[in-house]
Amino acid sequence: MKKTILKKYASLIVRTGIRVQKGQEVLLYADLDQPEFVTMVVDECYRAGASKVTVEWNYQPLTKIHVRGRKLSVLGRVEKWEEERLRHYTEIVPCRIYLISEDPDGLRGINLKKYAKGQQMRYQVIKPYRDQLNDKDQWCIAAVPGVAWAKKVFPELSRARAVERLWEVILQTSRVSEEGDPNEAWEKHNRELLARCDYLNALSIKTLVYRSQNGTNLRVGMIPEAIFKGGAETTLQGYVCNPNIPSEECFITPKRGEAEGIVYSTKPLSYEGQLIDNFSIRFEGGRAVEVHAEQNEELLRQMISMDEGAAYLGECALVPYDSPIRESGILFYNTLFDENAACHLALGRGFTDTIRHAERYSLEECHAMGVNDSMIHEDFMIGTDDLEIDAETADGRTVAIFRNGNWAF
Repeated sequence: MKKTILKKYASLIVRTGIRVQKGQEVLLYADLDQPEFVTMVVDECYRAGASKVTVEWNYQPLTKIHVRGRKLSVLGRVEKWEEERLRHYTEIVPCRIYLISEDPDGLRGINLKKYAKGQQMRYQVIKPYRDQLNDKDQWCIAAVPGVAWAKKVFPELSRARAVERLWEVILQTSRVSEEGDPNEAWEKHNRELLARCDYLNALSIKTLVYRSQNGTNLRVGMIPEAIFKGGAETTLQGYVCNPNIPSEECFITPKRGEAEGIVYSTKPLSYEGQLIDNFSIRFEGGRAVEVHAEQNEELLRQMISMDEGAAYLGECALVPYDSPIRESGILFYNTLFDENAACHLALGRGFTDTIRHAERYSLEECHAMGVNDSMIHEDFMIGTDDLEIDAETADGRTVAIFRNGNWAF
């Protein structure tokens, strides 16, 4: 891939993604797949005024070895120096960049129960620090190709060609091209998403009703104070960022405890380096009470039992079936892309910044309104070409939101 276009992508992640401010620190998390591009992003951060950039590397084979080799007490322990670092981050509030490229099957064969238990143990220590940073930091998730991921998406191509082809579609769907400025393209895209959200928010939606010929029949209640958001967001510190590149969604946090019915997945879910596929989830009283999956059903059960909130919904996202990512015809086996190809829901943690005037409320007050809390937030795709979504409004109207998988307005 030409360096000129990769530099444009690096600029997009830094200038529009996190929008780092002069003097801010940046944390960059990446897998060991594209070190040259990581270098470009780090350089761009400094050019944009970052005072310090720290890169933390991840490597799935090492994760598997650690889980196998460490005792559970060690696997689940947060060392004192780690906790001190977390405390430091709550004080400086760094920007965060996540460059994902992991193998969708990279943790296959891992001891699920041991791995999950270790995460649960660590989370008890990490959660208070995470809560202190809630909605304060600028962050952005973007992607770069990994060889294993590229071969999963394009198995018929050679390793080198598969990586090159994945680069092409990542850049295309992220609105990066040799012509034009991708930052300007995103400004236009953000305005379009905002217009959709403004219409939805004017409806005062009480309930969303989903129906599809595949059997999906679900009602989800909304929090009266919640609003739809999409594209650019403003942190509690007043800085703007674009958390997802790419992004085609208008999303809202539903009310915990108000989901009834059944929903069927339409794309595989990549969770903890493994794929869950062809699954259904039935909700009663807002809680996932029954799940089935043709592939990795036990992993799905493990996911919804990570904590009390893992079995409740934390997001409803609206994405038209004719989105650019779906029209690419590519199954990415990666939630960042597949969630932006279809309407989706998320199990687990809700977004407190979807509460109108969120800055006026404490985290506890947002949870009391109905924002779900959990250690997980896992999106799963439900969009189809015949999906219908109706909004039942606070004043008793029924308004068509989606017809035949696309916007009805």
